[in-house]
Amino acid sequence: MNIKEFFSIKSDLSSRQETIENITNGTSFRGATIWILICAIFIASLGLNVNSTAVIIGAMLVSPLMGPIIAMGMAVGINDLELLKRAAKNYLMMTVVAIMTATLYFFITPFHENGSELLARTSPTLYDVLIAFFGGAAGIIALSIKDKGNVIPGVAIATALMPPLCTAGFGIASGSLHFFAGALYLYFINTVFIALSTFAGVRMMKFKPREIFDEKRRRIVNRTLILIVVLAMVPAFFMTINIIHRSIVHRQVRQFIHEEANWEGTRVVADDVVNGNTLRLVLVGRNVNEEAVELARHSLTHYSKLKEYDLEVVQGADFDSIMSLGNRLEMMRANEANNAHALDNELKRNAFLTERLNEYERYEDISNEMRKEVNIFFPQIIGLSLSSTLQVFTDSQASQRCVTAIVDCQEPLSKDARERLHLWFKEKTVADSLRLIVLEK
Repeated sequence: MNIKEFFSIKSDLSSRQETIENITNGTSFRGATIWILICAIFIASLGLNVNSTAVIIGAMLVSPLMGPIIAMGMAVGINDLELLKRAAKNYLMMTVVAIMTATLYFFITPFHENGSELLARTSPTLYDVLIAFFGGAAGIIALSIKDKGNVIPGVAIATALMPPLCTAGFGIASGSLHFFAGALYLYFINTVFIALSTFAGVRMMKFKPREIFDEKRRRIVNRTLILIVVLAMVPAFFMTINIIHRSIVHRQVRQFIHEEANWEGTRVVADDVVNGNTLRLVLVGRNVNEEAVELARHSLTHYSKLKEYDLEVVQGADFDSIMSLGNRLEMMRANEANNAHALDNELKRNAFLTERLNEYERYEDISNEMRKEVNIFFPQIIGLSLSSTLQVFTDSQASQRCVTAIVDCQEPLSKDARERLHLWFKEKTVADSLRLIVLEK
């Protein structure tokens, strides 16, 4: 089989004109497209807020942001200045609306934690450049063939245009320039390299350029494109170099600990790089003598990324001091918790006593009020008292609080008078349970 024919996509390509029309129609930003974008931004913001990757992916699937970006790349590739202007205008409008929507959401949301999904959108690297470039390449190929399948949704997920815009909105809402700048730069990188790969794909697939085009303008557009690509790549390149350097340092630190700090009866429980060039090791177990530490310090020169590092070992008294400080802090926290618990109990007790005092004063006021009326309805009564009591049942563990009314009578009360007196007391005290005790002389 001919290798060239094996990799050829000519037989899969649809009409060039049809592809151009489809991409051009995807630049529209009005009506339903606006609301779809707003909904997608809210979904992505919620996903970032609750740190849910699945929700973020869902937002990226419905986002219309890919359309204008691919259209800009194609417009440069076929020398269509009018399409470039329209796509760039709609792209800027979409970007502004998206950031404003995300900012509004993060202003009103009660959740303001910086989850891993948010933090991941603030430090773009050269890897993001490559993802955007190859994602855009897959996108333009998929748009140019007859059977597009599910490539476009996959490109939307891989290039991740929505989350950086939401993170930029979070940066504005929280007043964090670091979040805003990092996220906007990641979004800019994705845009530039999706458009660049689209431009390269259009040229490689030999889309017919427009003939009516100002050659001078074409050169200006091409030079501008090259300048934008370079400006986008340079910061990402240095960020990537820094990440790779940190990764190598971390790997050599692990190797150093395994080979040089593997002392018998001692274990390294923590390591950290402090002050830029000091490797601090925290040890537990048997104390390591200064001679062994000095030997390990000298062996740092055998590791390419650790040559300029100094070694600091924390053990014995130093470690005990650190642990003692930690224990004191724990004790302080425990005391604070105990004091807070004791204060809470005291507040509950005061509330209970206040409630009982109010109840006592209430029945005293009711007794004084009833004294004025009792001589009219029950002239044989010469004294009364009201109180709240706890009634305990001896045949079970149950108990209930009830009102007890005690009356002194100078002559016996009839059964009917007792019933009316019981109802009168119950109505006056608004009690669920009332016990009436009649003392007769």
